[in-house]
Amino acid sequence: MSAKEKKIELRRSLLQKRTQMAVTEWKEKSDRICTHLEASPLFLQAKTILVYFSFRQEPDLSPLFANPYYRWGFPRCVGKNMFWHSVKIGNLETPNSASLQVNTFGITEPHPHNPIIEPSEVDLILLPSVACDSQCFRLGYGGGYYDRMLSSPEWNLKPTIGIVFEFAYLPELPIQSWDKPLQNICTENGIYSKFEI
Repeated sequence: MSAKEKKIELRRSLLQKRTQMAVTEWKEKSDRICTHLEASPLFLQAKTILVYFSFRQEPDLSPLFANPYYRWGFPRCVGKNMFWHSVKIGNLETPNSASLQVNTFGITEPHPHNPIIEPSEVDLILLPSVACDSQCFRLGYGGGYYDRMLSSPEWNLKPTIGIVFEFAYLPELPIQSWDKPLQNICTENGIYSKFEI
């Protein structure tokens, strides 16, 4: 089986497992991930952080978004590219604010009129992931958006943390030549760094 075929099979089984989590378990583990992130030196030293809106029971980072100290950036996909926009979330009870829209995949994203965030402004990127491994490689959804972004010179040195539940933190993932390792992984059990010995 090729690396591509292995990825497809692994993605399918892990997404199925994730969507079968009880809501209470999903929420509790998501909250633990947020707690680990808030205590992380990378997080504490950052000002502008790129994040995501949870989709299909991805770990929910929305409790973090109410912190006004940080500038939060969210992705908007156009063709094969991602654009990052600054959005003030404020009251999480009103997700359908004028700043947000739902794209054709059903994913919440910023309206194009929100301020663009340039790579030079970014201090930390929190990446949604289907799975991550002990070498900090990430399995995404197959669109290649983050791989393309992290391959470009203006992005490839930015601090990164892949976000997954512990069951999707694996010893090893099937890897292809364009896959870019992250620097850190965060699960409900803590943060794992590529630089740890």
